[in-house]
Amino acid sequence: MKPPSPSLPLLLLLLLLSSTIFAAPSLSPTPSPTISPVPRTSPTPRTSSSPLDPKQLKALESLNIPTAKDPCNHRPSSKSSTAVVTCDAGSPFRLVTSISFTNCSSDLSISSTALKALSSSLTSLSFLNCPSLSPPPRLPESLHSFSAVNSFLRRRKGLSGVFLARLVNLTDLTVSSIPVSTSGLYVILGNMHDIVSLTISHANLSGSIPKSFHSNLTFIDLSDNLIKGSIPTSITLLSNLKSLNLSQNSISGEIPDGIGDLISLKNLSLASNKLSGPIPVSISSIPDLTHLDLSGNQLNGTVPRFISKMKDLKHLNLANNAFHGVLPFNASFLKKLEVFKIGGNSDLCYNHTVLSKKMKLGIAPCDKHGLPLSPPPQKEDSNSDYDYDNADDTSEKKKEEHHGPNKVVLGVAIGLSSLVFLIIFLILLAKWCG
Repeated sequence: MKPPSPSLPLLLLLLLLSSTIFAAPSLSPTPSPTISPVPRTSPTPRTSSSPLDPKQLKALESLNIPTAKDPCNHRPSSKSSTAVVTCDAGSPFRLVTSISFTNCSSDLSISSTALKALSSSLTSLSFLNCPSLSPPPRLPESLHSFSAVNSFLRRRKGLSGVFLARLVNLTDLTVSSIPVSTSGLYVILGNMHDIVSLTISHANLSGSIPKSFHSNLTFIDLSDNLIKGSIPTSITLLSNLKSLNLSQNSISGEIPDGIGDLISLKNLSLASNKLSGPIPVSISSIPDLTHLDLSGNQLNGTVPRFISKMKDLKHLNLANNAFHGVLPFNASFLKKLEVFKIGGNSDLCYNHTVLSKKMKLGIAPCDKHGLPLSPPPQKEDSNSDYDYDNADDTSEKKKEEHHGPNKVVLGVAIGLSSLVFLIIFLILLAKWCG
C-alpha cells in the first residue's frame, strides 16, 4: 500500500485556515454595508412657533375666544358657538389674519377696541348665524373679505350701506338674509375698486342696478331683493364675469342685446322678474354657459333654435313666460340636459313627431297648423303633460259621445214603430171581431 502524500495534509490545513479567516469579522474601520429595513422617518420636529402678539391675544380674550391653548391652531369640534382663528407665521410675534364666527352666543359683543387691536393684520372676518349679535360700530378697513349671513338681526336694523362702504379694500363681500338699508347699490360699491365677488341677497335691497361696475368682478348675486329698473348695458362690459344672478327682483325692460359679450359667463339667472321681449340671439355667443334660467318673466316671441346648439348647457328653465309657436328642440338635446322646464307657456306647443309622448314637458302638443291643441281634462295633476296620444284619446271620446246620441235615436225610432204597429194591429183586430 502506497503511503499518503505529505502534501495532502498541508493542503487540507491551508483550506481550513482560509475558511476561518474569511468567516471572521472584518477588522477594517469602515463597516461593510448591510441590508436592513428602512426605519420610519419621524417628522421633523417643529420649532416652537412664535407667540401671538400680546395685544391681539388680549383682544381675542375680549371676544370670548379661548386662549389657554394656541387659538391659531385650535379648531373647535362643537357645532354650537364657535370661532375659528387663523394667524400668520410672523416673528417675533404672530398676528391674527382671519376670524370666523358661527352660531354666536347671545352674550358675545364685538367691541371697537378689540377690532382696533386686530386691524393691523386682520384681512378676513365672517359671521354665520349670529342673529342676536349687534354689528360693531366700525370694521377694520384692512379687510379683504367680509361675510355676514343671517346675522345682526337684533331690532331688525341689519346693516347700512355706509357701514359697508367703508370697506374700500374688499375683494369679497357676502351679505345674505340681512336687511341692508341704502339709497342705492352704488353707495356701497363706489370705492370698492378691487371687488371681485359680490353677494347681497335676500336683503331688501332697493334702488336700481348701478350704471357701472368695477371690471374685476367675476361673481354677482343680487337675488331676492327689491331692485327695480332695467339691466344697464354697462353690465355687458364685465368680460371676466362668470356668474350673474339677478333673480327674484322687479327688474323690467328687455335683456340687453350685448349680453353675449359676457364670454366668461357660466351661470345666468334672471328668473322671477318683469323682463319682456325676446331672448337675445347674442346669448348663443357665450361659449361656456351651463346654467340659463329665464323663468317667471314676460318674455315673448318664439323659443330660439340656437339654444340647442349650446354644447355646455345643462340647466335650462324657460317656464312661465309668454313664448309661442313650436318648441324647436329635439329629443337628443333634451336628454343631455340635467334640468329642463318649459311649462307655463300657454301658446307654446311641441311636435309629437320630434319629441316622445313620454316626455313630461308641461305644454300642449301642436295641431297641424302649429298651434296648441286644447289640453285634455285633468283630474288631479294640473301640471301633467299633453301629447298627441292624449289628443287621440280625446278624439276617441268625442267619437263615442257622437255615437251615443245616434243609438238613442235608433232606440226611440224602434219603440215608436212598435207602438204604431201595435195600434194598427188592434184596429184590424177590432174590425175583424166586429
